[in-house]
Amino acid sequence: MSRLYEQYKKTVRNSLQKDLQLKNVMMVPRLEKIVVNSGVGEATQNIKALDKVMEEMAIVTGQKPTMRRARKSIAQFRLRAGMPVGATVTLRGLRMYDFLDRLISVVLPRIKDFRGISPRSFDGRGNYTLALKDQLVFPEIDYNKVDNQKGMAVTIVTSAKTDKAALALLKELGMPFR
Repeated sequence: MSRLYEQYKKTVRNSLQKDLQLKNVMMVPRLEKIVVNSGVGEATQNIKALDKVMEEMAIVTGQKPTMRRARKSIAQFRLRAGMPVGATVTLRGLRMYDFLDRLISVVLPRIKDFRGISPRSFDGRGNYTLALKDQLVFPEIDYNKVDNQKGMAVTIVTSAKTDKAALALLKELGMPFR
């Protein structure tokens, strides 16, 4: 079992039920999925760049990413519909908790000049999105094998109906907010 999932079951769920004044334990917010997404604009000219990003994303998440293709053609970007433009991974279950545990305890403290993450990145429905500018903050990535820096977006989808409840959940799980 994941360390973070055990913590959620033993302490977080009960304290959230008290804090949010919920009658039923099934009403307590929980994590549903984590989506890791990376766009590769240069993939239109160089498909190898997308292969490298997909390989690194598989190492970081422990799951094979899926290739994302352009929905519309945009002439200014020399982009046609159907061309590969990014990669995404959807994590659920124990992999999701393991990834979030590593993100909170290892990756975020490795960011240069880190003072906490912004509590304003909620979408209004209880989901939180965090942008990482560099994939080198993950210890699994070998610094010598990286050609250029690629960022990624990490979206944490919760069952919370409000941002306040989702913020309480993520704080209880140990997310370092400012």
